Amino acid sequence: LKSLSSLGGILAERARVWDEMQALMRISQSINSTLSLNEVLSQIVESAVSTLGIKAASLRLLNAEKKRLEIKAAYGLSKTYLEKGTVEVQKSAIDRECLKCKIVQVKDIRRDKRLQYPEELLKEGIRALISLPLTVKGAVIGILRAYLSMPYSFHEAEIEFLSALACQGAIAIENARLFEHIKSEYKELTRDVWKWYDWGKRFPKI
Repeated sequence: LKSLSSLGGILAERARVWDEMQALMRISQSINSTLSLNEVLSQIVESAVSTLGIKAASLRLLNAEKKRLEIKAAYGLSKTYLEKGTVEVQKSAIDRECLKCKIVQVKDIRRDKRLQYPEELLKEGIRALISLPLTVKGAVIGILRAYLSMPYSFHEAEIEFLSALACQGAIAIENARLFEHIKSEYKELTRDVWKWYDWGKRFPKI
């Protein structure tokens, strides 16, 4: 019985690792095959929920002034919760800590005073969460958050998987920003060409 129990644990662990690898591979393929940032970010939060069997997940990005965290993707959260109010960095201690490039866990929301909206979380049926930073070139640009419906402490393997998802989210965001930059430069170059060249009457003024 002990041998069978041990074997069952090994098989369950291998199945978990396989599911995580498959999820990461699907997201990597999406990053390489689409320029739709919303599609990739939505796939990331959905993969976090379905692979780990948690209640919900969300992804927020810092606004230009770095004062608010704006929702970009969510899965498993109600419209009422998502519209609860603005997530302000100065009013959320866990977000300020996470924005310093730290992984922050709240093992039991009822016992943690660092949250901006504790009552709204409890009404949503959330009792624990973890926040992971999205970093690009050493700077934190947003936060991936996973939610559970019971008090919980995330295991190292779960944190590693969520960290990989956060990394892929950061890559997708950076790719999208680079693409927008290239589009902007192309538009400027096109405008310059129209100014320099009168389309056939004489050579461009260089």
